[in-house]
Amino acid sequence: MAKLHLEPRIQNPDPLYKALAYLHTDLSAEESLVVNAKLLFLLINHIGDEAVVYEAIDLVRKDMDSSRVE
Repeated sequence: MAKLHLEPRIQNPDPLYKALAYLHTDLSAEESLVVNAKLLFLLINHIGDEAVVYEAIDLVRKDMDSSRVE
C-alpha cells in the first residue's frame, strides 16, 4: 500500500504557486471553487490510489479541526 508523501518534493515551487494563483485570476469565488474541484479530481485520478487520497483527506480534516478558533 502506498503512503502519502509529506516531505517537500517539488524542487522549484514558486512557478507552480504562481500558476495556481493565475488559474484563479478574474474568477468569482464560486468559479474558483469549481476550478479547485476540477483540479483536485484530475490529481486524484492521477494518483490512482484511494488509500492515499483517504489519508490526505483525513490529514487535512484533522488539521482544519485543530486550527479552528472558537
